[in-house]
Amino acid sequence: MQSGDAPYDGFAETFAREAAVSAYNAHYDRPTVLDLIGDVNGLDILDAGCGPGLYLSELAARGARPVGIDQSADMVRLAGQRLGTLAEVRQHDLTEPLAWASDETFDVVLLTLVLHYLPDRIGTLRELGRVLRPSGKIIVSTSHPTADWLAIGGSYFTSGYAEDLWSNGMSHRYWHQPLQDWFDEFTAAGLTIDRLVEHQPVPAMAHRHPAEHEKLTHQPGFMAIQLRKRHPEI
Repeated sequence: MQSGDAPYDGFAETFAREAAVSAYNAHYDRPTVLDLIGDVNGLDILDAGCGPGLYLSELAARGARPVGIDQSADMVRLAGQRLGTLAEVRQHDLTEPLAWASDETFDVVLLTLVLHYLPDRIGTLRELGRVLRPSGKIIVSTSHPTADWLAIGGSYFTSGYAEDLWSNGMSHRYWHQPLQDWFDEFTAAGLTIDRLVEHQPVPAMAHRHPAEHEKLTHQPGFMAIQLRKRHPEI
């Protein structure tokens, strides 16, 4: 839940309530990403941009040792209240180095619905790669380039900032670019692409959010990418 000006401060509690049950969070992004992560029992996991701690709760319940960071003080407070002693939660701006974390600290790093808000995506990914163990993985979820193109119009191959108006009336500025450019940035950050998953809505969305289910069944909304460190040739 990271962005340049911490816009989540001031409505964090509203966001936390909505994200717990919303179509795009509860029935689309979290199921896809948690399925991609797989078994987390006994793993050290960093949730970079943890928001109110919804992923942290799931990961702790599945036996992981999660650590959450977020730029928003309000989100950090809510995540801390939600997790108690089950997770460490820190306030941290992802545009800054993770000076408190040693090299190769985490088995998994999550960056869910965050990367498109960051000004230096390659730099952030490099730093997350530093704290990732050699056999570990980074999982990124972000807006699908096709969804951006359908919403914005113009040329699919144009990169730039766009404004997304949320249901709470707030406008959020995010970066959009073609799929090739995303992959080029992952490579420039010293990572390899292990798997790409295009989100599919879970069946429960059809009952609780039928309009969103109908839309997302026929066109992509988000994508998730599993990344690993690129090791030098021996």
